[in-house]
Parts: sequence; C-alpha cells; structure tokens
Amino acid sequence: MEALTGKVTLVTGGGRGLGASICHTLAEAEAVIVVADIQFDLAEQVAKELQSKGFEAIALPLDITQDQQAEAVVQKVIDQCGKIDILINNAGTDVTLPIEELTVADWDRVISVNLRGPFLLSKLVLPLMKQQGSGHIVNIASTASKRVWANASAYHASKWGLLGFSHALHVEARSHQVKVTAVVAGGMQTPFILDRFPDTPLDKLQDPKHVANTIRFLLTQPAETVIPEVMVLPMQESSWP
Repeated sequence: MEALTGKVTLVTGGGRGLGASICHTLAEAEAVIVVADIQFDLAEQVAKELQSKGFEAIALPLDITQDQQAEAVVQKVIDQCGKIDILINNAGTDVTLPIEELTVADWDRVISVNLRGPFLLSKLVLPLMKQQGSGHIVNIASTASKRVWANASAYHASKWGLLGFSHALHVEARSHQVKVTAVVAGGMQTPFILDRFPDTPLDKLQDPKHVANTIRFLLTQPAETVIPEVMVLPMQESSWP
C-alpha cells in the first residue's frame, strides 16, 4: 500500500460534513491537509483542530465558482507546500425545488459548484501532477449520479455530469501516471442532508467517516493500480436497491 505521509492534499468544502471527515482521516495518515472552504471560519476551525493534534494543516478561503480565487488558492498551495499530490473535489450544493420553481440562477449555482468547480480545480491541478509524474484526483459524486428523485433536477444533472467528467478525466490522466476516482456516496449524517431534512432517520444514513476511510483506501493503492469508481452506501438506505 502507498503511504500518505507528506502528501499535500487539497480538500474543497473541507470545513464541515464529509469534507471535514476527509481532512481528519487523511491527516491521521500523515498527509498535509489544505482545508479549503467558502466559509473560511469553518476551514480555520478544522485546520486548528488538526494542528492541535500535531498534524500539518492550513486553511484557505475558496469559492470554487470564482476562477481567480481558485487560481490563487492553487498557487498559494504551491508556494507554501511546493506541490499538490491529491485533490479532493468535495464541495457541493443543492436547491430542492420542482423545476417550475427553480430559477435559472438556482440552476447555474448548482451546476457551477458541483460540476464546473471540479472541472476548474482539475484543470488547474492536472498539469502540476503531470509534471510531478504522479497525483490523484477524487471527485465526490453521489447516488444522485445513478438514480433520480423529484425536486432535484439541477443536482442530478450536476452529479451525473460529474461522474461522466471523472471517467473522462481518468482516461486523459492515466497515461501520465495521474489517478482519477469518482466516489459515489450514499446518504450521510452530515449537514448537507440533516439541515434540509432534519427528520431523516439516522439509521438510514452512514457516518461520513466511513466514506472518508474508503477514500483513504483508494489513495493508498499501489502505484500500478487505480480504482476509477467506487460506491459506498448505508446498509439501511431504503431508496437504493
């Protein structure tokens, strides 16, 4: 298995939920964590928690819909850490409305965060990884990229698109020794679900640490092995076969 010691890891949406779990899990594997989040106070809190445990971590503000801000963050990581070994495209959003009530601005925002953002960060980071001769990009998809439910048309479009993008990027990056993986995650006990649907039974959702541990497993595969896609589901998720 590959060690993660010293691997510089940029996690978008790292301030809470799955992103925070990923930061903690990979820090415990001795990766260097860059916690990036549009809510900088949350990113700082996660970074401070990691630093208090003796792990190496920094926090950076990042709105992945803003091209110049994304470019600045990537450059700052290079300036401070010298490289980017791992990119976790985790930041995500949703607007839960029927299509008649969904505004064009709502649609654009969801697509911009969930699909355009991973494209932008990958476009910025891939050339660096190609120069290094190694790297790993992980795109956090969803079971929404495999099935559909009502009142989530923008979310489904973005996640189906992200899954397709991830596989296309895998084909382009593979010959340069850069790995790309899509993680199709089922429902989790995170603010993304519980803030909007507080009555969701917790036993139908999985601890985000379990998904984070799966990501750690993906990242520690031998150099000659890549896993392009993996699905992680709660055992009791009722809406999945």
